[in-house]
Amino acid sequence: MRITKATANLEAYTPGEQPKSKSVIKLNTNENPYPPSPKCAKVLKDFDLDKLRRYPDPVFMALREAIASINGAKVENVFVGNGSDEILTLAARAFVENDEMIASLDPSYSLYKTLAAIRDVKWVGSSVESAKIDIPDNASLFLWTNPNAPTGGFTSPKKISAFAKKFKGVVIVDEAYGDFAKENCMKLAIAPKNNNIIVMRTFSKSYSLAGLRVGYCVGPKDLIEALYKIKDSYNVDAIAQAVALAAIKDRAYHAKTVKKVVQTREAFVTELKKLGWDVLPSEANFVFARPKGMAAADLFDALRKRNIFVRYFPGPLTGDRLRITIGTLDEMYKLLLTLKKLKA
Repeated sequence: MRITKATANLEAYTPGEQPKSKSVIKLNTNENPYPPSPKCAKVLKDFDLDKLRRYPDPVFMALREAIASINGAKVENVFVGNGSDEILTLAARAFVENDEMIASLDPSYSLYKTLAAIRDVKWVGSSVESAKIDIPDNASLFLWTNPNAPTGGFTSPKKISAFAKKFKGVVIVDEAYGDFAKENCMKLAIAPKNNNIIVMRTFSKSYSLAGLRVGYCVGPKDLIEALYKIKDSYNVDAIAQAVALAAIKDRAYHAKTVKKVVQTREAFVTELKKLGWDVLPSEANFVFARPKGMAAADLFDALRKRNIFVRYFPGPLTGDRLRITIGTLDEMYKLLLTLKKLKA
């Protein structure tokens, strides 16, 4: 059996650890600590199993209509994917020629490098802190996570818009954490004058549906049509469409959950700073912070031994910090008590 060179040499994406025990404090994969809207449970309870005999709506029209309405877009400008990751995979196929490159911020979501490797094209990164983002002319897809991961930093729509005007390819603004920020870039995706900006969202974070695997994006009609051309025939199943629709329609519950996470984030940051930690400004549902009394790698191990899971990214740009997901108030309080005991 022959495996392509690109696949054989591929450094696969490493997802966050998913411990089996329910007794752990899990703050490592940016999941929402609160359950999905109760209306999601009702959909599952009342779901007509007979519908599973038939294929789901291949263009998820009901869900797209709701997404379009909430975001001030037209249905023709909305694409729904099997999680945001599928949309990214499709974009790497639709918008990148074999002799072109994929670019992103660095550090950022590590899957971006993997997507480039899967496509067997080069990846190039640039720091958002730079006054000018230098990208080679043959880069045709720029993936801009905003708020960024793992840093949590936010870039203004004005700066992203200015960059997109100079960039020759497609800019995807990955707003996986956008609902936790004070501002977002959706207006760039629906502005008629912008012909190369796509804004992507997910149901995994603010809607508490990471296990459902549904994401969507909004952008120019021609770019959205390109994604439809190459997607799997039935890429989002019937149950996922129905549950996601219930979640996005429950605006009050969504707003309440987001508010709780943001309030907890701000309170947690205040306490970390009291301990002497260096905490980067975050507009996401996590913080990226440097411990005071212990190396990040050592503290990661010490916390794990105490059934507290956070995320550590080795490397020169990230190895001195930990990314900590915002959990419930009780979970963050227990983490803080543990840090004080460890003198971290």
